Amino acid sequence: MQDETGTAAPVPTELKADCAQCFGLCCVALPFSASADFAIDKAAGSPCRNLRTDNRCGIHTELRQRGFNGCTVYDCFGAGQKVSQVTFQGADWRSGSGERARLMFDVFPVVRQLHELLWYLTEALDLAAARPIHSELRRELDRTEALTRRVPEELTELDVSSVRQDVNVLLLRASELARAGLGRGRKKERRGADLMGARLKGADLRGANLRGAYLIAADLTGADLRSADLIGADLRDTDLTDADLTGALFLTQPQVNAAKGSPGTRLPASVTRPGHWTP
Repeated sequence: MQDETGTAAPVPTELKADCAQCFGLCCVALPFSASADFAIDKAAGSPCRNLRTDNRCGIHTELRQRGFNGCTVYDCFGAGQKVSQVTFQGADWRSGSGERARLMFDVFPVVRQLHELLWYLTEALDLAAARPIHSELRRELDRTEALTRRVPEELTELDVSSVRQDVNVLLLRASELARAGLGRGRKKERRGADLMGARLKGADLRGANLRGAYLIAADLTGADLRSADLIGADLRDTDLTDADLTGALFLTQPQVNAAKGSPGTRLPASVTRPGHWTP
């Protein structure tokens, strides 16, 4: 998290994944198919073959070499420990009835979406330029946090899409306030644009609206993305070598993990440099 100048602010602990306090929910609840991202097929609710009895991954340090790239770009935003320790009060899915386990697996992706929204709202509250709507952002953050603490049966019935729509209205306003005055006279409105494989080397994208843009395998080498809104942008295999993302808005760890970068890539303080990037 950071303010409009890029000054670092601490990421709330509850929005950071703590695998030691989780029952390996992402390795059980979620499905995946054999592809470039996963070496095998796995059904929802079925434990991954690499999950150990202590809820840790048996090949964590070799995921990419073993064909599990998809695991390295996933982040639950702290939802795993919330569901494990709060929603189900420390009761492992391995114990108790199969019905309770299925309920836990259904609840996890719901809380994960809510925690992602909490991440965005927290970042918006860190933007000094968004101060005019801070009270509204705070109310929405408190409301969303309260939703994450509902009982399992209520969580499975929650209309997350409706919650997202309400939050997105505020996030868009925060983005507009933070980017006001940046890039005047330039074509910076690229919301939802298809930029797959685009050659944007050295492009000036300061303050650009790239919300939901498809930047898969795009060349953004040396591009200036300072204060660009990247919420929901698809950065799979995007080349961010030597790019400047200082103060980029709503950039998440999964997006960074899915991209390519270098020691010269400048990142916001809210994300860490992936270990698989070129040393």
